[in-house]
Amino acid sequence: MPNIFYSEVLPLMENPAEIKVVMQILFLLSRRRGYPKFVTFRELSNDPVVIKGLQSQSTAVDELLKQSLDSAIQHGILVHVPISNNNIPDEAYFINNQNDKETIARILSGALKIPEVKIREVEALATMEPLDIYNLYEQNIGMLTPILAEELQEAEQRYPADWIQEAFKEAIRANVRNWRYINGILKRWEREGKKDGRYVGDSKKERDPDKYIRGKYGHMVRR
Repeated sequence: MPNIFYSEVLPLMENPAEIKVVMQILFLLSRRRGYPKFVTFRELSNDPVVIKGLQSQSTAVDELLKQSLDSAIQHGILVHVPISNNNIPDEAYFINNQNDKETIARILSGALKIPEVKIREVEALATMEPLDIYNLYEQNIGMLTPILAEELQEAEQRYPADWIQEAFKEAIRANVRNWRYINGILKRWEREGKKDGRYVGDSKKERDPDKYIRGKYGHMVRR
């Protein structure tokens, strides 16, 4: 383990789950051959060390893993890039250092190609047809978990659809692709008013409580 981990990285983390996840990522990357070096969410969610370290009676492993990764991104330890691997949505995690930032820039620019891996076109959000909040998340951020799906459902019921779409765009432009950041934008607009002068109460939304219960996300959300 590099000395910088103990002097600069470890003090940032208070959650044992985050520490376990970051340490396992560092271990996996230290033994990885080839270039570029990254780990994916699917890889981590199937890693026996991660599964054993995150097993909890109260929180599913995938949910706790996602929370830990998001926290590590917030702390500036990891950098996250949405990818598709053989057309299956996934998420790639790099160490947040200068070398990996340069690698990510080469990947995003198309100068570096990874076999069977494509970067999801997050900027296409600006021109695509309006999507529901679940599809927005999956296409531009990553995979859903049941707990997160419930949070998205609450946000979809609380905020106007165009606010949600615009909040996703702002997060993508800032390259901060996680729900905590997007939700923070929506809460700020609710508190201070959106830049166009609108408040939440200015927009009357037609709500169908069974809208998503009937869809493909019905098993994740509750009435």
